[in-house]
Amino acid sequence: MRLTVKDLERLQAKLDGDYRAELVDGNIVIMSLSGYESDEVASEFGAQLLNWAKPRQLGRVTGAGAGFSLPKGDIRTPDVSFVKAERLRRSPRRFAELAPDLMVEVTSPTDSLKGLRAKINEFLQQGTQVGILFIPSSAGWRFAA
Repeated sequence: MRLTVKDLERLQAKLDGDYRAELVDGNIVIMSLSGYESDEVASEFGAQLLNWAKPRQLGRVTGAGAGFSLPKGDIRTPDVSFVKAERLRRSPRRFAELAPDLMVEVTSPTDSLKGLRAKINEFLQQGTQVGILFIPSSAGWRFAA
């Protein structure tokens, strides 16, 4: 049975913020909350991006709570995203029905690199221009674009 956006929304209401969920190929994928370090890295990247984009009115920056309804029908939520102003004049109340121009994933202790790379590639195949993977480590952090 292929699940729908309505099914995802019903489940998210029941999860009450304890988990994030995405709709991928007609299946609901439950994701645990990120670790402190990965959320801090995502927040810092998002803050820097917002501080650069907002005064120049370049576009919208969101965090992990913002979902995107991608062209092939999936609902995905990157850790940080940016959409150019001319592509999204107003913030939608629900999911943005487009692929963001830039999306960022930050690895957390429970993530697989293979899974995050596949997610980034999925965004890139559906219109995202830049996908960034941050990998926090004890030696600082590294990223793959």
